[in-house]
Amino acid sequence: MSDCVQEFDNGCPDQTRSCLSIHTKKITDSCRDKDCIEDLRVYLTKSSQQLLDHAATAKVRCADLVYAYLDVEPVAFDRNHYCIDVTFYYRILADAVLGSCRPAALTGIAVFSKRVVLCGEESSAKIFTSQTRLGDRDGLSHYSANLPTAVVEVLDPMVLSSRVREACECRESNLVQIPASICDVFDEELVLCNETRRLYVSLGQFSIVRLERDAQLVVPMVEYSIPTKECCENPGCGEDPCEMFSRIPFPTEQFAPRNCDRQDCDCGCSG
Repeated sequence: MSDCVQEFDNGCPDQTRSCLSIHTKKITDSCRDKDCIEDLRVYLTKSSQQLLDHAATAKVRCADLVYAYLDVEPVAFDRNHYCIDVTFYYRILADAVLGSCRPAALTGIAVFSKRVVLCGEESSAKIFTSQTRLGDRDGLSHYSANLPTAVVEVLDPMVLSSRVREACECRESNLVQIPASICDVFDEELVLCNETRRLYVSLGQFSIVRLERDAQLVVPMVEYSIPTKECCENPGCGEDPCEMFSRIPFPTEQFAPRNCDRQDCDCGCSG
């Protein structure tokens, strides 16, 4: 590799740098979304479904994003664009009111799918990587389809509303496929059909979707990154406690009264 000697712009002409070739991900296109997902059906666990069938009412407490599955396919009429199908799986926590007793907790899964079209650029190169895989010989070349990589960044959704409906009033199809790995999140099986009542939830979700491709770039190199921080066993060791405290911002919001209708984020979904 040839050196590209240049002077620094910081007034240090006696210091020089060379170019370094790196392999990284290039973002070809991206978009952001603010989805309002109305009346999303919740598939409850077996015991939760039994409670809902006899409950006076139920209300969703919070939703937790468990997993997002992405699939990328080229657009037939435009070779530079790709369809990204994203399927989100939410773990739902709700409360069912049974007479005058204390509300009982309900758990279940909700599924939401959406499609995004982004520019992924065109490349005719075939990609091979040398990787060791179980069941194959060491050093076997693994071929990857020439497709960009889809990435989605998502915040946990906000619960907007929820309601309970009789199953006979619902016209949507019962056909839904939930991967076994998602079902394993729950301690018991999910009820996908033949229920008496159904729970629905409306969610608000913020997300960013992007397409990436491998790229080889040449970047200026000053020196290799060597850590300057010494290792320690305890957080904050080797640091003056008053100096560390001085960098903590003043918690102004904690001194201000909160609105009565404000909902806290800590609703127990992660437990």
